[in-house]
Amino acid sequence: MWSLFRKEISSFLSSIIGYLVIMVFLLINSLFLWVFNGDFNLINAGYASLDGLFILAPFIFMFLVPAITMRMFADEHKGGTMELLATRPISDAGIVFAKFLAGWVLVLLSLLPTLLYYYSIYQLGAPVGNLDSGGIAGSYVGLFLLGGAYVSIGLFASSLTSNQIVAFILALLLCFILYMGLDSIASWSMLGGADYLFEQLGMSIHYNSLSRGVIDSRDLIYFGSIMNGFGFLTQTALLSRKW
Repeated sequence: MWSLFRKEISSFLSSIIGYLVIMVFLLINSLFLWVFNGDFNLINAGYASLDGLFILAPFIFMFLVPAITMRMFADEHKGGTMELLATRPISDAGIVFAKFLAGWVLVLLSLLPTLLYYYSIYQLGAPVGNLDSGGIAGSYVGLFLLGGAYVSIGLFASSLTSNQIVAFILALLLCFILYMGLDSIASWSMLGGADYLFEQLGMSIHYNSLSRGVIDSRDLIYFGSIMNGFGFLTQTALLSRKW
């Protein structure tokens, strides 16, 4: 399993894909947070906060993570190497976990440079350090878990097809539904008591909860369930191709 994990990481870092994803993530965030005038600009906000980063990042990851994962299984199916991979002494669960972990590590590598934003805001505070570090730490945890959920969804989409574009669109659609769609459905007044259920099934309420700096076990269980659930669906999809 670890050899496959190292192979996936190496394929990201030995090609332009991994670096491009990280650069695009940082470039878009940097432009909105430091250059463009608007609600997300940290300098114009007038107070020390990284809220703009944690509002923007889920939507940027919604596009970039499917771009990372779309090739992970689609390429294997298209190139006929999935059958070769299946002959190795590794279970389907091990294959899925290795690829998932590689994608999640890339998410982490994208987030690490944004600590420079935290340092900058920390120094710009009046007095220095006048910001909610607990809330920022919780937001980073939430964003990391959200990225893991996106990776698991993207892997599932990639396991269903040999076409990378189809895998990307399907992953993007699923991520959008789980992050924004269910929350929008919950706002419909006609649902009555069911609105709470739809709200709790959506990712945004759990992400926002962690962003307040409170690490609630219910939010951790939710994201863990999403990752495990889509991991199981991915294994099922791989197994169905052997029938």
